[in-house]
Amino acid sequence: MTPRPTRPLPARPAGYVELARYSSLGRFWSYLGAAERAGREVTSPRGDPPELCRRRVTGYTLPGAALFLDTPRVTEHLEDGFETHPALLALLSGDPGPLRAELNAHYELRVNFVLAFTAGRDLIAKPDFRFAPIVPGLGTLPAGLPLQARRLGRDEVHLLVQRGCGLA
Repeated sequence: MTPRPTRPLPARPAGYVELARYSSLGRFWSYLGAAERAGREVTSPRGDPPELCRRRVTGYTLPGAALFLDTPRVTEHLEDGFETHPALLALLSGDPGPLRAELNAHYELRVNFVLAFTAGRDLIAKPDFRFAPIVPGLGTLPAGLPLQARRLGRDEVHLLVQRGCGLA
């Protein structure tokens, strides 16, 4: 196990979602310990000293998560630069079903995030959720398609962070 960080962040940086108020350093450590026990990679973000209470957690994937896709972003991309694929043509006509079926069959949601603890005793996370092929080359969607998760609510992010740490 990596050394336990002890210095909280002075404030909540932009882009972070509050998971819990009035949390504790022990709770932060329990999330990190559970993530390591679950086989996730827990690292310090580049440039952070080891004692700072901020860690990147990677290695959790969620199959069958097409309902999290940001379909408006995909539609906007298709309107700017048209790409042919049966699922994308159906999306342009207003039916996201074939695209979601393709994602559920050949893609998974990579649930990566940065978990941090602040001096205000807030447990916070910065999500980086993206779709990626389960087996590279098996999916038939164009490579430049923006397959990103939609903006998730605080409770959804919290549940995915807990699952990513092996706590739910």
